[in-house]
Amino acid sequence: MTRQGKPLDVAAMAAGPVTDDLVLDLLGDVIDPELGVDIVNLGLVYGVDIGADAVVVRMTLTTPGCPLHAYLDDEVNRRLAQLPGAPQVLVDLVWEPQWEPGMMTDEAKRALGWFR
Repeated sequence: MTRQGKPLDVAAMAAGPVTDDLVLDLLGDVIDPELGVDIVNLGLVYGVDIGADAVVVRMTLTTPGCPLHAYLDDEVNRRLAQLPGAPQVLVDLVWEPQWEPGMMTDEAKRALGWFR
């Protein structure tokens, strides 16, 4: 599934170029196991840089001491291994800007019960 709840067209994905939208769609399936919401809607993904041989995902965690760092790094790599051409995936963990709840999408806030 993607962030929009629609399945990815695997044939089109394999034939097409690697795009920011494709990377974000795949990252939409990386779920923070403590919150049950994906890292894109949580606002943890700050950016994606696509190069000739690598994809760099610039992201953060909800707190610097988050014990899920290795798990989320592994999940990002697992999901992006599906990209056409199997580029190298690098996770650039950053702390600026510091994550705060206002970075979440309305979808994430609803999932966490912030909106009724």
